[in-house]
Amino acid sequence: MPKLKIILLSTAFNGLTQRAWLELREAGYRPSVVLFTDPAAVCQQIEESAADLVICPFLKDRVPEQLWRNPRRPVVIIHPGIVGDRGASALDWAITRQPKRWGVTALQAVEEMDAGPIWATCEFNLPEGLRKSQLYNGPVSDAAIRCIREVVEKFSNGFVPVPLDYSRHDVVGRLQPNMTQDDRTFSWHDSTDFIKRCIDAADGQPGVLASLAGSQFYLYDAHPDVRRGMPGELLAVRDDAVLVATGDASLWIGALRHKPQPGEQTFKRPARHVLSGRLDDIPLLDSSLARQPFSDEPYQPIRYRECGHVGELTFEFYNGAMSTEQCQRLVQALRWAKSRDTQVLLIRGARGSFSNGVHLNVIQAAAEPGLEAWANIQAIDDVCLELFSARQLVVSGLTGNAGAGGVMLALAADIVLARSDIVLNPHYATMGLYGSEYWTYSLPRAVGPDMAWKLTQDCLPISALQALRCGMVQEIGPRCPDEFGLWLLQRANSALLDPIYEAIRVRKAERSLPAIQACRAGELTQMRRDMVENRHGFAEKCRNFVLKRKACRTPERLIAPWARVAEAQAAP
Repeated sequence: MPKLKIILLSTAFNGLTQRAWLELREAGYRPSVVLFTDPAAVCQQIEESAADLVICPFLKDRVPEQLWRNPRRPVVIIHPGIVGDRGASALDWAITRQPKRWGVTALQAVEEMDAGPIWATCEFNLPEGLRKSQLYNGPVSDAAIRCIREVVEKFSNGFVPVPLDYSRHDVVGRLQPNMTQDDRTFSWHDSTDFIKRCIDAADGQPGVLASLAGSQFYLYDAHPDVRRGMPGELLAVRDDAVLVATGDASLWIGALRHKPQPGEQTFKRPARHVLSGRLDDIPLLDSSLARQPFSDEPYQPIRYRECGHVGELTFEFYNGAMSTEQCQRLVQALRWAKSRDTQVLLIRGARGSFSNGVHLNVIQAAAEPGLEAWANIQAIDDVCLELFSARQLVVSGLTGNAGAGGVMLALAADIVLARSDIVLNPHYATMGLYGSEYWTYSLPRAVGPDMAWKLTQDCLPISALQALRCGMVQEIGPRCPDEFGLWLLQRANSALLDPIYEAIRVRKAERSLPAIQACRAGELTQMRRDMVENRHGFAEKCRNFVLKRKACRTPERLIAPWARVAEAQAAP
């Protein structure tokens, strides 16, 4: 096994950092994580660990001089830009300007930000129409992992990184300023494509500040429509989104954040919630599958189609969060889909996260967050019950990363198929929750009781490959989202006859719904104590997550044993 000691220095243990951690472990390393708290603490942790190499997959903070000046232990930054690109707004500018090619560069930390010598680079064709989080978790993440692999291999072989040289014709990136709201500004008289691109480029953080319904909001989650009206006018409401007229058509806006007053903290919420009280005279469009079963509307958070004997139900909820109301809509959609004359029911996500369980932002905004959380967990349990009780063979397609209840929602299906290289977090304890979504039934059924206990208590991410090995996933499909969609439908169509699923079909026929419901009852007894009575600090953990408060230390579970050696020796 490789002896190289690698530390991942990151602002947060985000999706890319998790994927890098899993990739290195799969290659035989035992990487340790350091979350950036304050420079002195970070330096101490890394110096005492005797690490050989520091890689920064996601770092918003400046690398302390004490670290980057050490010639024996390089600090390598994974920058989401092509060679020569510098600055903190790399993806914002890329989405705004739409170059044909973009990339990721691994460069050594030096005094000047993003100006160090180059370890590796990987380019890709820049897709159109993706918001920043989709670009980051898709092509950027894929390129970053390839760069990290290359960095580790080159370091082991004594590679000397190549200085950045702007005189070379192939170095086309340049230093770019941090994008400001002035750079992002638009008029509702502008084209739909332009406004969408502005919003896509600010996805996640910070959003685009704009006037809407007489107030200032940060905008997120934009989807084009063909309806027309007076630019800036609210035209309609569908589910949680509002439709706003543009210069040439209109845009659905799915999420908003109030512009904060001095000293105030605000967070994004579904647009309809934020504009509550201002929408009384705005037409409400029906989105029910029962009444609009095969709609050609361009924006449908829940949509359905049939192919042969397969009914495919796609749900697309922003950032994978599922509120009480969204779960109730999905229950109604599933009941209708189950009534169709199909033999296989395929449920799948869209291009973003598959699901991350309950909607913490909606919970935090409620007058009684604990009671809203309690309603939300029962609503998502109802979604799972519709899958367990389906007459059809149920296939779930994990199109993106999933966490907590989102993983367990997928496991309520009979067959689970995953897109290559997604990351799963099948645990709840870091949020102070016991967990529900029938996990005490579906997870032991898939992986056995011992592994189920380990996964939920270790609170560590697992890769699609690990999920396949332990039985959570039956097959892994292509990484490309479009290719995966085609593959997923093909596998769902063959699932009824494929001999590899014979045991699963038999198990479905022998399923006992009363036993499954008993698992739910036991889980909810525990969850009431966690959500309503706040037994393990869920209220505080939810607030910290929603307000994006920085970690005060690196969790012990992310520190490798070798990185604790100095700490153990220093203990009395």
